[in-house]
Amino acid sequence: MTSAHAATAPDAPRTAAPGITDVLRARRLLQGRLDPTPLRSYPALDRRLGARVLVKHENLQPTGAFKVRGGLVLLSRMAEAERARGVVTYSTGNHAQSIAYAARATGAPCTVVVPEDPNPVKAEAVRALGADLVEAGSDLDRARVRAEALAAERGARLVSPGDEPDLIAGVATAYLELFTEAPDLDAVLVPVGGGSGAAGACIAAAALAPRCRVIGVQSEASPAAHDSWRAGACTARPDRTRAEGLATGRGFALPQSVLRDRLDDFVLVGDEDIRRAQWWAMSEAGTVAEGAGAAALAGARAVAERFPGGRIAVVCTGGNASPEELRRCTASD
Repeated sequence: MTSAHAATAPDAPRTAAPGITDVLRARRLLQGRLDPTPLRSYPALDRRLGARVLVKHENLQPTGAFKVRGGLVLLSRMAEAERARGVVTYSTGNHAQSIAYAARATGAPCTVVVPEDPNPVKAEAVRALGADLVEAGSDLDRARVRAEALAAERGARLVSPGDEPDLIAGVATAYLELFTEAPDLDAVLVPVGGGSGAAGACIAAAALAPRCRVIGVQSEASPAAHDSWRAGACTARPDRTRAEGLATGRGFALPQSVLRDRLDDFVLVGDEDIRRAQWWAMSEAGTVAEGAGAAALAGARAVAERFPGGRIAVVCTGGNASPEELRRCTASD
């Protein structure tokens, strides 16, 4: 693994990270609730990147994003009395839908706090799932403060978008599917916001595909997770990306504890690189990807020369693009 960490004592996670046994249990819990998502190849993307590219279509989940795996695992594993008191979470969108979907499936009251002026597609989806949507603050950290206060007032379970072992175990099931179907990959590119998906990829790769390099991808406009990994301690950074699924202003301790041990590399891409990758997904793979969902493809373009003739997987983590995003991504290159 790449060693790129300063001699700073790492932050202690809130609780222990899940292992492969936890991921296998999560897969069993999700059986009959979610279908496996397809893994597909597209010759036009192969030509563009100069490598054989497989796309894992988590955008085809019922909420349009991979996060639903974690939400279902977490809510299903809660005690009935705890679920009855409800859950409160904070999110820029896809985690919100995940918890709202799982809360409806398990009969739990749910409140989601989002930053002001959210993606209208994601906001409407949360309301349609029956959750109470609260807009508070200009960014995720300010939304977190409001969510913490609401959870305390109501005696509800506060659900962190990152520091939850069951969320990581749940989203890691996507990588069990990936490595079972394609065990000989040279690399997998994973978008990173809070880091639960990349942590899940690391856990699954260590057990099923130890030769596959797991590479995180984040926007250079919101580099908190990347810089936390580099520094070896959770770090706050400006949060300015247009890709709201990547818009976190600080590292999360639990996923960072996994990434420090197991992530092979972490690359930053520009928001304009992400916009172009959204267009490639649409024009060459017939896939609508939101910004975070296209980030892995942008990252693959940045690192493809390291794997000439190799097999690379990218995870399209979500397809909940706003109308404004779609207009931007179809603008001329």
